[in-house]
Amino acid sequence: MITLRGPGNEFWSKQLATEYDVSKKNKVRQLREYANYDVDAVHSVVDAGLVAQVAFVQDGKAAVVPMIYGRDGERLFLHGARKARVIRMLEENDEACVNITLVDGLVLARSAFNSSFQYRSATLFGKPTLVENHDDKIAAMHIISEHVMPGRWDELRAPLENEVKMTGVIAFDIEHASAKISASGPNDEDFDYDTPIWAGVLPLRSQFTDLVDGDRLVPGVEASEIVRALQGRVV
Repeated sequence: MITLRGPGNEFWSKQLATEYDVSKKNKVRQLREYANYDVDAVHSVVDAGLVAQVAFVQDGKAAVVPMIYGRDGERLFLHGARKARVIRMLEENDEACVNITLVDGLVLARSAFNSSFQYRSATLFGKPTLVENHDDKIAAMHIISEHVMPGRWDELRAPLENEVKMTGVIAFDIEHASAKISASGPNDEDFDYDTPIWAGVLPLRSQFTDLVDGDRLVPGVEASEIVRALQGRVV
């Protein structure tokens, strides 16, 4: 068992599991051979991404909003402006769905039908809860910051009280999840293999490049080692 602190400052326990239970919500129905319900596999996709697509229901209509996030165990913290629609809507919803997808390459087959992507995708289902306790919100903001720009939080000034109030944080507890991971090459029809058309994979890499100085830097100030370490980071 593991004891976790909730967004309302309560404590609760959760049995650690190696796989998510398969339900009607998270069962992969198409290309089932790529399905993975392993907790570590799902976490690996979540931790590699930067932006989550968050789906919820507003006035009986579906809506999807991109949000930055950070993970702490089986809980995601989603970041937005406190007055933003998505924060208000998630606060009012009993359930939300989060998807994170990373494209790793273009699979170029001998037919358009069999052409596809190499990809990693995780879909999560759970209950969103507004984080209102001040200390819990600061802790969640730190987790989000460390996910996006690791090490940076500790070298920045502390958040102002007004900044904390203006920030909305949603705690999203993962109840059901699945990953779908494809790293395969072209899988053509048998009769297409004799076709004189090139087939293969065109890899795709998303990577931070070189730092660009901002305006109004104090003379002589250079980027820290923590910031320089972010250069070249593959995401």
